[in-house]
Amino acid sequence: MDNDVNVLALVKGDQRYVFLYDDANRVETLRTLGRFAANPELDFTWHDAAFLSQQIRDLAYRSEKQRQARQRLQRRFSFSHNEDLL
Repeated sequence: MDNDVNVLALVKGDQRYVFLYDDANRVETLRTLGRFAANPELDFTWHDAAFLSQQIRDLAYRSEKQRQARQRLQRRFSFSHNEDLL
């Protein structure tokens, strides 16, 4: 797991919604989007929550694909030390 911080932002008129989260807190961030959408005091709609949720999931998918690609490269270029060959 990376220690990277993900930044997700939504600008609606004069309002700014900025979410900072790491991979370990992805699910809690998704829940927070739902809580914001359910709050009538905020100008944050269910459409906003759905849009940002998809952004979070897309980022997680791309990050996982990059991690898998790095692992494949590491396996491809790593050398095993087989004593039987010496």
